[in-house]
Amino acid sequence: MINKALVLTYFYLLIYISLSSGVILYNKWVLSPKYFNFPFPITLTMIHMAFSGIVAFFLIRVFKVVAPVKMTFEIYATCVVPISAFFASSLWFGNTAYLHISVAFIQMLKALMPVATFFMGVMCGTDKPRCDVFLNMVLVSVGVVISSYGEIHFNIVGTVYQVTGILAEALRLVLTQVLLQKKGLTLNPITSLYYIAPCSFVFLFVPWCLLEKPGMEVSQIQFNFWIFFSNALCALALNLSIFLVIGRTGAVTVRVAGVLKDWILIALSTVVFPESTITGLNIIGYAVALCGVVTYNYIKVKDGRAPQLPSDSISERLTKDWKLEKKSSDIFNPIISNDTNVGSNFNSSESNDEEAPLVSSRLSHFGRQLSNSSSQRS
Repeated sequence: MINKALVLTYFYLLIYISLSSGVILYNKWVLSPKYFNFPFPITLTMIHMAFSGIVAFFLIRVFKVVAPVKMTFEIYATCVVPISAFFASSLWFGNTAYLHISVAFIQMLKALMPVATFFMGVMCGTDKPRCDVFLNMVLVSVGVVISSYGEIHFNIVGTVYQVTGILAEALRLVLTQVLLQKKGLTLNPITSLYYIAPCSFVFLFVPWCLLEKPGMEVSQIQFNFWIFFSNALCALALNLSIFLVIGRTGAVTVRVAGVLKDWILIALSTVVFPESTITGLNIIGYAVALCGVVTYNYIKVKDGRAPQLPSDSISERLTKDWKLEKKSSDIFNPIISNDTNVGSNFNSSESNDEEAPLVSSRLSHFGRQLSNSSSQRS
């Protein structure tokens, strides 16, 4: 007999992987001079932010799908504004990298995400220096260096843009935990876009005026409403799909899905963009980096569940991890306490999607209702 809940879970995972890969490939196609030829990454990011902010406004204020959180001016100025600045920066630099390097190589560089997050966490006091984690970070870094050495079309400008975007994203994740956790505030993708997207738009407006506006001539710009609308719609759908996936599964499954998505995306990019060539050294380096990423993910999950894990064998621990995650996906805790881990604590692979905003590590009531209603319709 078919387990409908399990089928629905895999369906949500398939949607997440498809949308995540699709948004990245779509952005590359729009920005690339060889294809749609709209080489204005800041403008494209501003379109995404404006569209997401408007949709979030209607969902919250007009249709009242979710309720806004209690946001004071002090919280907005000290928490949302700096987080929005780094969120806008990560999208700006990440999208600009598409102009210079291939999608496949960008995904390989994104393996540095846990390295950046770990060191930023240590600097900000949210993480402690540990020998085992440090060795994993060294393994990831070595893998990325090998992969970069094997890149045929290596471009220093694009690499700097991408690495800078990764650093900005890491700071955003750490600030989310440091600033919002103190306020006991949790945001789901809709409320986070409602508060963060307009602020990010304002931050992007300044570099847009200085860098892109002077070189934009309306007569030379290809503007197709349906292309930009569908591109922004895909970015918004990606945020909601992450919300649904976490509601059905949990952080561990999203981590695994993120790793699978990266491999699929690298393979797809070579088909969609034939000029993207992958060498054997690329694959070897990326495989080495992923070994470090996967081990790091396991260490973080194991640390989070340390009280429930006695000295069992590794296979028994993995089995318990899976069972605990399946159990935790069915739990709804409406109480937001000061020790709530706000932000993407599963921040290695899945948190680095193109338009992924802040995602709470606990389910919101809205996400739980969506999951339950979908199960009932099945």
